[in-house]
Amino acid sequence: MNGKTITTGILAGALALVAVMQYRPAASQTTAPATRIGLVSIRDVFNGSKKHALYQAQLAKRAGQTNAQLDDLAKQVQEEERELKTVRPGTADHLKQSQVVLEARSKLRNQEELIKLQRMTEDKKWFEDLYQEALRATEVVAKERGLDLVLERSEPRFPIPNEEMWSTLGTHKVLYGGGAVDLTNDVIARVDASASLQP
Repeated sequence: MNGKTITTGILAGALALVAVMQYRPAASQTTAPATRIGLVSIRDVFNGSKKHALYQAQLAKRAGQTNAQLDDLAKQVQEEERELKTVRPGTADHLKQSQVVLEARSKLRNQEELIKLQRMTEDKKWFEDLYQEALRATEVVAKERGLDLVLERSEPRFPIPNEEMWSTLGTHKVLYGGGAVDLTNDVIARVDASASLQP
């Protein structure tokens, strides 16, 4: 009787051990390692970057210079318009001065359009360069921190104008990121340290 009890106990123990051994590998196969996530606010990178601040200062200086040029052209238009008022209508001199006024106005308009186009072109190139540098910096920082994924986390600014409501809400993707690592300051530091990015 004792031998049967011992044999039965050993057999039950062996079966339990086999069951446990079969279960443990299956459990480890279904449990994936946790994804490490980082967050970056591109808006904060732009606003916090010293290089972007330098670009804005340079832009303001250029704007002051171009505004002075436009003021000079506007004064010329006013002078020619005043001169036109001194000439008797219907005369050859009036026609000639009218042409001068129209040319001065046209020159002013053309210069305004050219300056506007130049500013748009410069801004587009700068923001593209800054954004690309921020992407490169984000990749480097994320790899250094051992992260698997980085999401953009800029918060909407309220109140949102009606015409921008749905586009703003539609691009705000990270609603909560409590366990994520904020890389924004590290990205700003790398962008500012970049030798390839010059305003």
